[in-house]
Amino acid sequence: MKKLQFGLFVMVLFSACTEPPKEPVVWKSIEKDLQAQFIMAQDGDVIELPEGNFMFTRTLSMDGKSNITIRGKGMDKTILSWKNQTEGAQGMQISNGKNIVLEDFSVEDAKGDNLKVNDTNGITLRRIRSVWAEGPKTENGAYALYPVLCKNVLMEECIAMGSSDAGIYVGQSDSVIIRNNKAYWNVAGIESENSKWVEIYGNEAYDNTGGILVFDLPGLTTYGHSTKVYKNTIRSNNHKNFAQKGNIVASIPPGSGMMVLATHDLEIYDNDFKDNTTVGVAIVSYELVAALNEGEQEQESSIGGVQTVNNNYKADSLYNAFPYNIHIRDNRFSNKHWFPTFQNDIGKLLAMKSMFNPPDIVYDGIPDPERSERGICIKENEKIIFINLDAANEFKGLSKDVKTFACDDEKTLSLK
Repeated sequence: MKKLQFGLFVMVLFSACTEPPKEPVVWKSIEKDLQAQFIMAQDGDVIELPEGNFMFTRTLSMDGKSNITIRGKGMDKTILSWKNQTEGAQGMQISNGKNIVLEDFSVEDAKGDNLKVNDTNGITLRRIRSVWAEGPKTENGAYALYPVLCKNVLMEECIAMGSSDAGIYVGQSDSVIIRNNKAYWNVAGIESENSKWVEIYGNEAYDNTGGILVFDLPGLTTYGHSTKVYKNTIRSNNHKNFAQKGNIVASIPPGSGMMVLATHDLEIYDNDFKDNTTVGVAIVSYELVAALNEGEQEQESSIGGVQTVNNNYKADSLYNAFPYNIHIRDNRFSNKHWFPTFQNDIGKLLAMKSMFNPPDIVYDGIPDPERSERGICIKENEKIIFINLDAANEFKGLSKDVKTFACDDEKTLSLK
């Protein structure tokens, strides 16, 4: 038997040693032909992308088209790269469209956003791999997948990696489904910002700075509400924050599973939160974000529409800086880490207040002067570590009593 095992070992070793070297990647250009197809496309056309590796030097754009499908041969077979981009910020951009489907290809290394879709009613991104190939870097573009000001958005079975803001993002849009995607090595894995009627489910968000964000920010064209986040795996989001300084996501402490900022009518249920070293779920107001960024210089503009800290947010009279009607129930929390991380100020604070194990749910506790009943409702089946920070009073009234936020049937019904 030993002789047989030794023989097999030698065969495996010999096979590994004699494996032929990989062929070098051959890059080709289809830039002019493909841009021409985008311009000439007619209602109902299917544009087939060939198998291979293709380099682009400027933004590939399609504007004002309806009922178009752009289809590659597979995420690992059709690779579109903007590594040598000389014009434009985006890699691919779809604008003012209706019923557009993009599927089965990869986009890489744009200066700004890899794939942007704006002002489009009906956009499907399916099996798109959008990455910065050299891994996480501050110099990377902001968004891997970036629908904004759209309606009827579907993003499914995609992969996003390396974004210096959010990997899978939707902004100022309505009627959105984000499902069965993977996001890793981004600052924010998945983000819904100022969007309404959003469902985020079946996704894996791991090794980002923050796993999933649901944000409402001031100074934009619309505000978000009515979001459901369920059946996701949100684990080990402990990556160093590599966002540009001053950007809103630069405020996310590494180790954040999910962050809820100043939005309302949100349900979070049946998710797995695992091994996030700062917090499982954080519920915070814009007051806290502004306080944490006090002294930061507001940025006037950024490549790719990145949202920066707004020091003048109180001037937006329509903006509500406080989260309300947040319902958290039936999730599963686990953590192999014994202590909250000491790598950021929030982690240090939580370590002081919750010495053993990072907390599962943290609420900043800053009161809304216009709304005494906030509808923050927590109903977990297992014992959790909860902290109400009372941040407005320098943590003097900090409490770990989650019973104050126990759900009742009336609260549950109000969110449906």
